[in-house]
Amino acid sequence: MESDASKDRKGTKPFQVNDLAKGRGAQYNPANPFLKNEYVVEHLEGLDEPWEQKSATQFFKEFPKSIVNEVDSPDLGLVYSMNPYQGCEHGCIYCYARNTHAYWGFGAGLDFEQKIIVKQNAPQVLRTQLEHPKWVVRPIMLAGNTDCYQPVEAKEKITRQLLEVLLEYRHPVSLITKNALVLRDLDLLTQLHQHRLLHVNISITTLNEPLRQKLEPRTSTGAKRLQVVRTLAEAGIPVNVMVAPIIPGLNDHEVPAILEASANAGALSAAYTIVRLNGAIGETFEDWVYKAYPDRANKVLDQIKACHGGTLNDSNYGRRMTGEGRWAETIKGLFKVSMNKYFKGRSMPAYDLTAFTPRSGKQLSMF
Repeated sequence: MESDASKDRKGTKPFQVNDLAKGRGAQYNPANPFLKNEYVVEHLEGLDEPWEQKSATQFFKEFPKSIVNEVDSPDLGLVYSMNPYQGCEHGCIYCYARNTHAYWGFGAGLDFEQKIIVKQNAPQVLRTQLEHPKWVVRPIMLAGNTDCYQPVEAKEKITRQLLEVLLEYRHPVSLITKNALVLRDLDLLTQLHQHRLLHVNISITTLNEPLRQKLEPRTSTGAKRLQVVRTLAEAGIPVNVMVAPIIPGLNDHEVPAILEASANAGALSAAYTIVRLNGAIGETFEDWVYKAYPDRANKVLDQIKACHGGTLNDSNYGRRMTGEGRWAETIKGLFKVSMNKYFKGRSMPAYDLTAFTPRSGKQLSMF
């Protein structure tokens, strides 16, 4: 027999708005496919009820042997990815990185936001990898999975230490964040830019504050992110704005306003992706949208499916980021028109890939 919870997620019995827990994106923890057991509370009458999880964030220390991973994706090109943290307290309900949390024995829902893995030896490991004799210089994406400036960074400062290493080695880096904490490191970012080693990407999903509070509950406001763009641009640092993800029925109509505001703040370019809800993210998002927006949940889900051949996710390279079909084409056209209007003649500068200076090379030059 189908449970009430599963009916809620399928939309036959929508949750009410006041069911939405404050301060978190995910509203529960979907089962981890790699684990045979899960926690529940056994009711006196023999009914299973959801496990009550603590709302406080927990942090786990990790000491990986490598920190830079090679990404060879037709959608992204040949680059490196580096993530000082696994899991993210920002709580963005749509985040594609949620699925990776299962590999650590955690859930893609609340666990992803409440159980953060801190890679404390990341700066030292980065040095080791950059010194490898077969190292090939390509831009490192910081971070390609979870936000490198999420709240814990204010204390740990691992991202700042990584930037210090990259500056020392004159290695190109492209960082992406939606947290105003990035301005703390303006001194390092300015120096990296002076050597033509830096691109900064600021993710602006919405300028609608009530939507942001539900969609990305622990991120900086849209207004603050625009201020980050302005501050970086005034310092001469090249900024690309990621309007990502575009979620039909929630923020797709904001594309022109976001691009206009970003251009006025000094951004040099912009890009977008359409939301895709692969794996446990689809289940978590459905649960969320019926609680956050019960009046339009079915419409939102139907339009997302219309962009991905009738499903919530399309993993095929070449179309998974921008989708297909009428809705996807409408969004593509709206974005293109807005780009031509607000960003014509602007572009990001090229990296200097020749500036890389490994420490071993300095030592050998002495002889």
